[in-house]
Amino acid sequence: MRRRRSIFDIMREHMEELEEIAEEMFDRFMERPSWDITTHSLEPLCDVFVSSDRVIVTADLPKVDPKSIRVNGISDDLIEITAKMRVKVNFEDLGVTHRRGEFSCFSCRVPLPVPVDTSRARARFRRGILEITLPRKRGYEIKVE
Repeated sequence: MRRRRSIFDIMREHMEELEEIAEEMFDRFMERPSWDITTHSLEPLCDVFVSSDRVIVTADLPKVDPKSIRVNGISDDLIEITAKMRVKVNFEDLGVTHRRGEFSCFSCRVPLPVPVDTSRARARFRRGILEITLPRKRGYEIKVE
């Protein structure tokens, strides 16, 4: 003989689901610092522009050695940008006086909203701005639930 669930049990289950969703959203959109002291890296400002045939990613990389820039395709919707700086930057240079540490490189992972073909990507670095052009992937299947 099965016991019927009470309305309170059902409500508790729904509240737990809502709490999990809210916690996930909070973690995803929670502000975090744009530096990592353990790896001595700063996170550059990045912008993603999507058009009908390509995705253009721009990253602000001041004081970077152009020969040290590396762009890696992690997956078809995620790229990683790393670059070493010509000069080290301290917290004091950024106007922060209550922390200590210095940074020698830029590093970030850029999620892309659509799948791209990383094998045909092109990158150009001019005046401290890195511009990566990635053609959109064609012929992928869209799953319908």
